Amino acid sequence: MRSHMRGMAAGLALGVGMGSAAWAAEPPPVKIGVLTDMSGNYASMGGAGSVAAAKLAIETCLAAECKGMKIDLVSADNQNKADVGASRAREWFDRDGVTAIADLTNSAVALAVQGIAREKNKVVMFSGPATTALTNKECSPVGFHWMFDTYSQSVGGAKATIDAGGKSWFFITVDYAFGHSLEADTSQRVKSLGGTVAGSVRHPLNAPDFASYLLQAQSSKAQVVALANGGQDTVNAVKQAREFGVVEGGQKLVSLLIFLSDLRALGLTNAQGLTYVDGFYWNFDDASRAWSDRFAKAFGGLKPTMTQAGVYSSVLHYLRAVAATGSTDGKVVADKMRTLPIDDPIMRNASIRPDGRVIHDMYLYQVKKPAESKGEWDYSTLLATIPAKDAFQPLANSTCALVKQ
Repeated sequence: MRSHMRGMAAGLALGVGMGSAAWAAEPPPVKIGVLTDMSGNYASMGGAGSVAAAKLAIETCLAAECKGMKIDLVSADNQNKADVGASRAREWFDRDGVTAIADLTNSAVALAVQGIAREKNKVVMFSGPATTALTNKECSPVGFHWMFDTYSQSVGGAKATIDAGGKSWFFITVDYAFGHSLEADTSQRVKSLGGTVAGSVRHPLNAPDFASYLLQAQSSKAQVVALANGGQDTVNAVKQAREFGVVEGGQKLVSLLIFLSDLRALGLTNAQGLTYVDGFYWNFDDASRAWSDRFAKAFGGLKPTMTQAGVYSSVLHYLRAVAATGSTDGKVVADKMRTLPIDDPIMRNASIRPDGRVIHDMYLYQVKKPAESKGEWDYSTLLATIPAKDAFQPLANSTCALVKQ
C-alpha cells in the first residue's frame, strides 16, 4: 500500500505548498513512511489504522506549527519479515526521500530497520514493536521507542498476578525476538517478586492451533498460564484456552500483551477477567475520548489501539521538531525531539531518555464481564496507574552506548 499527501485534496493529500510567515526560507519537504503489518498477525493493532493515525498527526501539525510545510505520507506492508522491512526502508531512504519511518509493528523488522536508519541518519519511531533491545544493545541516536515494550508489559501485570496468589508461571511464547524478550523480562520480574517459572513452550508466529501448547500448560500445574504473544496469536490462544477449560481447571490466564482490537475480536465472554497493561485506552479521560472520537471518524468507526495512538504521538512530535529546527537532518531533529516537551492527548508524564526510550505512565486494566459493559467499546476497568519512572527499565540498567557516553 502506498499513499501520498499533497494539498488538501482527496485521500491522504495534506501537503501545503504555500509559504509561511514563520519561515525565513522555504521549509524542508518532509516525507513520513509508515512501515507496518497490513495483512498479517498484527494488522488490526497497527496496519491501516496506523496510517490513519499518522494522517491525523499531519493534519494537527499543519494547522499549527507546520503551517507552510509540504508533508508527504507513504505506507507499506512489512509482512512481518525482517528482510522485507529492511529492503523497503532502504528504498524509501535512498530513492524516495523518506525522512522518517514510524510504527514497524514487528520486533525483528524493527531491529533490522534500526540499523539502516542509524546508517542513513534518518529518524525512526517504534510504536508497534516490543523488544527492549531497541533501547539497549541496538539503541541509536536517531531511534525512539515510543509506546510500550516487554519490560513495561511485565512490570504491572506480574506484580498484580503474584499479589493475587499466582506464584508459579508457565509461558506460551511466540518464537521470535518479541516473544523471547517478553518471556525473559516477565520471568525475571516474577522471580524478583518471589514467584517461580514452571516451564515454557514456544509456538510459531500465526499459529492457528494451540492445543498441544495448552495441554503442556495444564500438565505443568502452574497457577498462571502467561501468553507471551500478540495480535491474532493471542486471540486464538485465549479462545482455545476457554475451550480447554484452563480457567475452569483452576489456572489463571494472563495476556502479557493485548490490544483493544484483540478484545473486540475476542468479545467479553471470552476475554472477561483478563488483566493486562496498556499505554493508551480510549476511555481514560476527556482528552483520550475526544481524540479517539476523531480517530474513529477517520477510520470506519473503530477506536484506536495503543500502537495506533503511539503512531499519532510520535509523528506529531517528529513534525514539531522539524518545524522547530527547520531541518530534516536526522541527528538535528532527533536532538530536538529529546528536548521538546511531548504534548498531545495520548501520553501522560512523558519524556525521552538518552537511550531513545520514551517513558510515560502505563496502566493496569481488567476486562469487564459482559453484564458490566455499558456500550460497544466499554471493555475494561482501570485497576492501577504505573508511574512513568517505574513503568520502564531503569536507565541505570541500560546497556545502550548512548547512556554510557
